Amino acid sequence: MGTAAPDAPRAPQEGAGSGNRTPLGERRREQRGWYFYDWANSVFSTSVLTVFLGPYLTSVTEAAADADGYVHPLGIPVRAGAFFPYAVSASVLLSVLVMPLAAAFADRTGRKKPLLGAAAYLGAGATTGMYFLDGDRYLLGGVLLVVANVSYAVSIVLYHAFLPQIAPPEERDAVSSRGWAFGYGSGALVLVANLGLFLGHESLGVAESTAVRICLSSAGVWWAVFTVVPLLRLRERPAAHPAAGAGRTGPGQGFRQLAGTFRQLRRHPLTLLFLLAYLLYNDGIQTVITQASVYGSEALGLDQTTLIGAILLVQVLAVAGALLLGRLAARYGAKRTILGSLVAWTATVGGGYFLPREDPLWFYALAAGIGLVLGGSQALSRSLFSHLVPAGKEAEYFALYEISDRGTSWLGPLVFGLTYQLSGDYRNAILSLVVFFALGFVLLLRVPVQRAAAAVGNVAPDRI
Repeated sequence: MGTAAPDAPRAPQEGAGSGNRTPLGERRREQRGWYFYDWANSVFSTSVLTVFLGPYLTSVTEAAADADGYVHPLGIPVRAGAFFPYAVSASVLLSVLVMPLAAAFADRTGRKKPLLGAAAYLGAGATTGMYFLDGDRYLLGGVLLVVANVSYAVSIVLYHAFLPQIAPPEERDAVSSRGWAFGYGSGALVLVANLGLFLGHESLGVAESTAVRICLSSAGVWWAVFTVVPLLRLRERPAAHPAAGAGRTGPGQGFRQLAGTFRQLRRHPLTLLFLLAYLLYNDGIQTVITQASVYGSEALGLDQTTLIGAILLVQVLAVAGALLLGRLAARYGAKRTILGSLVAWTATVGGGYFLPREDPLWFYALAAGIGLVLGGSQALSRSLFSHLVPAGKEAEYFALYEISDRGTSWLGPLVFGLTYQLSGDYRNAILSLVVFFALGFVLLLRVPVQRAAAAVGNVAPDRI
């Protein structure tokens, strides 16, 4: 892929990736506030989406099903077991449409913080409302899931977009890594408390369904309470490049601005190449996360207690892994560290092929390997991408970054599923995911990050 002529280098501006112009004390205060949004929202993805909501919403849907096992939302026959994945898919598709529009509005108006707050509290409110998901109220569960997941996606885009504004280039790897560490620490802490309630519900005199609803709604309360910290500490910046018609807020203006961003992205093929690399290796990461429990139960014959323990181990070690890889990035650069993590991912997933059946110790070893590279590879990808974003377009470009994650999250599961269907062996299915890390490694290796940063008008740190 060729390179476009670099934009003229720009002096840092307020609101345009100018964390280095903010006094050190104020900058540290903003950064600590920013970390707390990871602390606030991670319980939604961990306790709600990963552990509790899927099985519980499926049981509620089964209670509402007819004699043939179907429910009929909007008159459409749907098998009870398929309702939860369909609701997740609908939320992902809707978020892919909403994220770039919200991001375009944020960049055009310079009002990232109010939008972040609105999305966070809408999502937290929907999650808290899951306490009322009982009996046969499967439609309520589907609506709350869609609202919460779309709101979560929008808030994450706006949260990412603050990174270039609160940290100068040389600090971003460390700041991004600490944010991920905060998130995994929060997820592990709340999940331990939730599992304590769920597993001990009988001794506490609480029905199992009530325990699950408390776990779900508590994630929303946690999300709402700790969102206060970033909203108090993050500082709003004016739009770096106010567009003509900035006062117009309709969807038509948002689509026009989004179309302009896509046209601009074509002039920055190195940024596009990084997004393609990220699409591939992150899809491998997400598929390993979502399919590891299936692999553990079906291929290795492990029980639910072992699988839950492995999830907790991943959460705890991801904190240390994010901080460790952040330190390695300070010494070797983010790109080299990510490349090293992809080698580790390849070795870990490849090693999973050889795990013996019914041996929890080796599965825990696999979980430990995943945890140590999980947070760091994601955190450094975020900070590296921040250098490849034109000033004033942070939210829009991070919307594309999130679309590379959420909008293509079907590729890895498709490869995993097809491999299992053709071979009938989950070991071959898990091994097939190595291709995502290998292709992502090759493409990332081809991105000259210093030149890519210069092409969008940024000055990258010496070691990147």
